[in-house]
Order: sequence, then C-alpha cells, then structure tokens
Amino acid sequence: MFVWLREGGGFTWLLLGLSVVAVAFILERGWALRRSRVAPPNLERLLGVADPDALRGACAAQPSPLGNLVLSILDHLQWTKAENVAALEVAARREMMGLERGLVVLEILVGIAPLLGLVGTIYGIIPLFGDFGKAVSGDNSLLAKGIGASLNKTLLGLMVAIPSLVAWSYFNKQVEVLAVEMESLCDRLLRRHYLGEGTGARAQAPKP
Repeated sequence: MFVWLREGGGFTWLLLGLSVVAVAFILERGWALRRSRVAPPNLERLLGVADPDALRGACAAQPSPLGNLVLSILDHLQWTKAENVAALEVAARREMMGLERGLVVLEILVGIAPLLGLVGTIYGIIPLFGDFGKAVSGDNSLLAKGIGASLNKTLLGLMVAIPSLVAWSYFNKQVEVLAVEMESLCDRLLRRHYLGEGTGARAQAPKP
C-alpha cells in the first residue's frame, strides 16, 4: 500500500486529504444532527404543559436549536402573534443555517473528487504512451502496469465521492425532517399561548 501511495504522486495524496475532510464532516454532521441534540425529548414534553419560566430553565439546561426557537417565542410573548411569528422566522433561518453548516463541503467533494481522480489518471497515462513508443515492440507489460496504477486515482476519487454523496443526501433529508418537526412544535407553543390569552380576555369581559 505504501508503494502505491508513493507511486501515486500528488493527486493521490490530494485525494487522500479530501477523504480525511469528508470523514471529518460526516462524523461532525452525524453528531450535530442527532434528533436528541436538535430537539431534546425533555423540552418537547414540557412544551405542552410547562409555564414560560420552566421552559426557559429547560432551554438553558440543554441548549439546542429547538430551545433557541422556544426562547425566541418566549422573549416576544408581549408582542402580537404576527410579530412573534415574524421574529421566530428570523430565528428559524439562523438555526437552519447552523444545521446546514458543512453540507456544502460534502456537496463540493461529491463533484470535485471524481474529477480530480480522472485528471490524475490522465496525467499519469500521458507519459506512458511516450515511453511505450521507445519500448521493445510487443512489450505491453509496462504500459498495462502504468495504466493500472493511474486508474487507482479514478478509483480513489470515486471512493471519496460516493460516501460523500450518500452522507450529503441523508443529512439534507434529516435537516428537512427536523425543520418540519421544530415548526410543528413551535406552532403548538404559539397556539397554546395566544389561544389561552384570547380565552382569558373573553372570560374577563363584563356581562351585559
């Protein structure tokens, strides 16, 4: 293997570097996009029953994207519902940017790794044909060996791109699912507060 790396040249080492980057981002995003980290179950349970102070305590005890959205709602409870929703949308866009962080790197690796592998293969094959003309007639072993070594770069590029593509697709879907779930939970909290506020107002209205 070390011989293969030594003979592979700069393109092989570049692709190996990209593979390390891909693995690092896959592991980091896999950890960051766990459902228990984005939307802690304890906070979900409290959304339907707890008062604002208890919710603030839960958000502070376990910081999370859902917790940040809940805090945005709680910070603007004195506003009208439309104003609170507008502030929530701004906070949601900020949290979505955090969830999608790093996915663009995987997307770039999906496109660039096979191309670098192909360029490395072509770069390695071009000199072989010049040398083949100087070789003994009928001796194809050196050419075959050189082509085989050059094709390793294409293989390595695909080995970087395919896992990156799988991870990128999975994480994108995961972000979509988490976004829908957080939207539903925040909507439930908004309805609970503003519906209760309206009911209280009607209950306190003077009887004719």
